[in-house]
Amino acid sequence: MTTNTRHVVIVGGGYAGVRLARELDTDADVTLIDLKEAFFHRVASLRASADTNWTYAPFIPYDSLLANGRVVRNKAVRIDTEERQVVLATGHRVPYDVLVIATGADYEEPARFTGNTVAEAAASFRGHQRRIARARSLLVIGGGPSGVELAAELRLANAGATVTLAHSGRRLLSQNGTGRMGRRARSWLERHDVRVLLDTFVSSAGGVGTGLRDQAGHPLDADVVFWTTGTTPNTLWLRLAGRGDWLDERGHVKVDEHLRVVGRRDVFAIGDVNDVSEAKLSPSAVAQGEATAHNIRALLDHGRHGHMPRPYRPAPVRAFSVPFGPDAGTTLVPALGRDVLVLGNRATSALKGRHLAIPIMEKLLGRRREA
Repeated sequence: MTTNTRHVVIVGGGYAGVRLARELDTDADVTLIDLKEAFFHRVASLRASADTNWTYAPFIPYDSLLANGRVVRNKAVRIDTEERQVVLATGHRVPYDVLVIATGADYEEPARFTGNTVAEAAASFRGHQRRIARARSLLVIGGGPSGVELAAELRLANAGATVTLAHSGRRLLSQNGTGRMGRRARSWLERHDVRVLLDTFVSSAGGVGTGLRDQAGHPLDADVVFWTTGTTPNTLWLRLAGRGDWLDERGHVKVDEHLRVVGRRDVFAIGDVNDVSEAKLSPSAVAQGEATAHNIRALLDHGRHGHMPRPYRPAPVRAFSVPFGPDAGTTLVPALGRDVLVLGNRATSALKGRHLAIPIMEKLLGRRREA
């Protein structure tokens, strides 16, 4: 077998990175760099933080992802664009013909891979589970998809606790969903004795989770507090490596219409890490991975074999589901034109709520489910 001498290095093994690596495994010599011991299926992390039966569900090994390439457990600390090499924390250098930055974004607890090993991350989930189980009061700050989903999981995990969801918007799911989705979410939560506070801006007089008050000064402290108010792109390493000029004011990597870093022909940035104006959802990251695979093939083939680069077109609306536990939730599905469909409990349960897309991700990572 002829050794593939076209080297593609992908920094980051999240949704965008693994999709791209899988797509290019037969077209190039692929190296995926990530410090985590396993792929972290963040979609399952909120339930894993509350339900002991789901502790290990978010972790899918990388060992079946690539048939020809490799996954390197390490941390990228520098990019040498002149030598076209990625410098690792160990000092090793990985050469590339094409480099892809796919380091994603950092989320607040509990939607985070704590540590570097599955054992460390699972221990963090078990800690959350214990705190949730013995809490008399639970507070979620932020009424987007993660906040709504987490509030529902907390209610199902601890039926005796007071659960409160505080949101700065006028309706739940105000950034991602429709008014109908927000009303469905609020109705389910309130019917299950979750106190929903809208138009509520929460600040902390002390550290995070201490001295919490709303804008009127009313205390909002609880035994356990979770913030779900946004994410931070994982680009500090680029800034420390002297690549701050690649970033916009919010820390996202600036890319052109082909998802290449602005001014760089052989460096791409995909997923939550870039400045593409579309919802930062896992389907968006996967779609960018697929689009970038085509454009990398075109770059490596120099336009031969019919491979011409194609601009990436952000989706104005993507299908997404917000489960309220395994048996309820709300789902948005794009329809013809600018219309959307909003589906209810049964559809959401089948599409995501019961399995949280774990079979889909296992298939993407090459894992075979046991019969």
